Amino acid sequence: MLLKLALGPLLIWQGRQVRRVAMKLPEAAGPRQGVAGEGAPQLRLLVVGDSSAAGVGVADQQQALAAPLAGALSKHLGVAVGWQLLATTGHTAADAVRALQDATSLQAADVMVTALGVNDAVAQVRPATFLRQLDALHTLARQRAGVRYTLHSGLPPVSEFPLLPQPLRAMLGRDAQRLDMALSRHLEGRPDQACAPLPVPPLGANVADWIAVDGFHPGPLAYRAWAEALAARLALHLQVSASAR
Repeated sequence: MLLKLALGPLLIWQGRQVRRVAMKLPEAAGPRQGVAGEGAPQLRLLVVGDSSAAGVGVADQQQALAAPLAGALSKHLGVAVGWQLLATTGHTAADAVRALQDATSLQAADVMVTALGVNDAVAQVRPATFLRQLDALHTLARQRAGVRYTLHSGLPPVSEFPLLPQPLRAMLGRDAQRLDMALSRHLEGRPDQACAPLPVPPLGANVADWIAVDGFHPGPLAYRAWAEALAARLALHLQVSASAR
């Protein structure tokens, strides 16, 4: 905290410089709802989040998170999966709660996946506040869409984002890690919510291949690995829950 205060003027200046020079990539194009697999959907998925959930860094939703996640989940479970995406660049967890509350075409869903936290770290949101907002999001999703289970994506390694200069990169990386660790602890043992860490590049992989051209958002390889990891985690939970009934 003392170091952050001492570096405050520099960090503020660097943040403004990053906003000024950063590439402004669009959200991925394409439908934000659909069905993966053949036949009537037997599982319904809601994906809520920020620019990463919206697919910034790739051209089309079929390369992003929600649609590939539904497709991978359909293959794991052998059923058709209906999906809907509710995501906006810049959203914090609090923004996501408001967006879900205001959504006028929200479909029913069995499970929700969230991708939030980086903007909370940038906005210096305290961990306790971040966790309250995610709990509120889960409760609202249950009330409005019928969601029974929420899987929160862990935060990415902000300390490795090429766009950010030092020491801003290290400081934001530390703040994001604090939120990530708090989220993991908060959800331990919860039957209705869990946290899934983001996959890391395999040993020997070029990290740059996993990051979009803006140096901040996921690239195609990262989105593909992220969707597969979430699908495997969700499929395991659903299969275990079904066998326990």
